[in-house]
Amino acid sequence: MTDRLRYLLLQVRNPGDPMRGHEVRSFARVLDCAPERIVVFDLLSGSVSPAQLQGVDMLLLGGSGHYSAAGEGVWLERAMESLRLVYESRCPTFASCWGFQALARALGGRVVHDLSHAEVGTHELFLTPAGRTDPVFSPLGERFYGQMGHEDRVVELPPGATLLASSALVENQAYRFDDRPIYCTQFHSELNRDDLLLRVQTYPKYIERIAGLPPERFPELLKDSPETEPLLRRFVRLVFGE
Repeated sequence: MTDRLRYLLLQVRNPGDPMRGHEVRSFARVLDCAPERIVVFDLLSGSVSPAQLQGVDMLLLGGSGHYSAAGEGVWLERAMESLRLVYESRCPTFASCWGFQALARALGGRVVHDLSHAEVGTHELFLTPAGRTDPVFSPLGERFYGQMGHEDRVVELPPGATLLASSALVENQAYRFDDRPIYCTQFHSELNRDDLLLRVQTYPKYIERIAGLPPERFPELLKDSPETEPLLRRFVRLVFGE
C-alpha cells in the first residue's frame, strides 16, 4: 500500500540545508516507498493550496533546522494558515518535531521556547492511558525509545487533541486529533540512531547547548529505536487499510 500512495512533505528548511533531501529519504525508508513518491512543498516560500492537498493521499511534516514554531514572522503566519487548511481538508497527516509543534499552535494550542526542557539524543517515552489503547501507538509497549532534537515544546494541546505519549521531561510528546486522521509526535519516528547522529552533526549547536557535551561524545547518548519506525506504516494501514 505505502508504495502506491502519493505523499506531500511540507518542509521548513533553507535552500542549502543538506537535510532537505535526507528528510525525504528518511520518510521514504520508514514508509517503505520510493523517495520519488514524496513531493516537497516549501512553507518558507508560500502557502499550500487546496488543489495541492487534493492531489495527494497523505501529508507529512518534519523538522525545521533553523526555524521555530514559537516565533513570529510573515512566513510563520502563512505556514499557520496552511496548517489550518490541512486540518480542514481532513487529509491524512503525520507530523513530527516542528510539525508537531506548528500544528498544535495553528489549531489553538500553545508552544514556547524552553531550553530547560530541551531534549536531544535518544530518550525514553511512555504511553498515556489513551496511548495504550490507540491502534497506532499501543504496539509500542508502555515504554519505548524515540529520537529527539528540540528546544521548543507544546505546553498546551489544541482543542480536540488526545495525548498519547510523554517523557520524563516533556509531558506532550505525541497526540492525535479525535475527529481527523492526524497524528503528531515531538520525537522523530522517521529517524533511526544513525539518522539522528547525521542530523545533529549538521546542526552542531544543539549538542553543546542542549546535551552539554563536546560533539565527539554525543554518540554516547544514542540508542537504536526500532519500536518507533513502524509508527508511520501502522498509521497508513489504519487510514487506508492493507
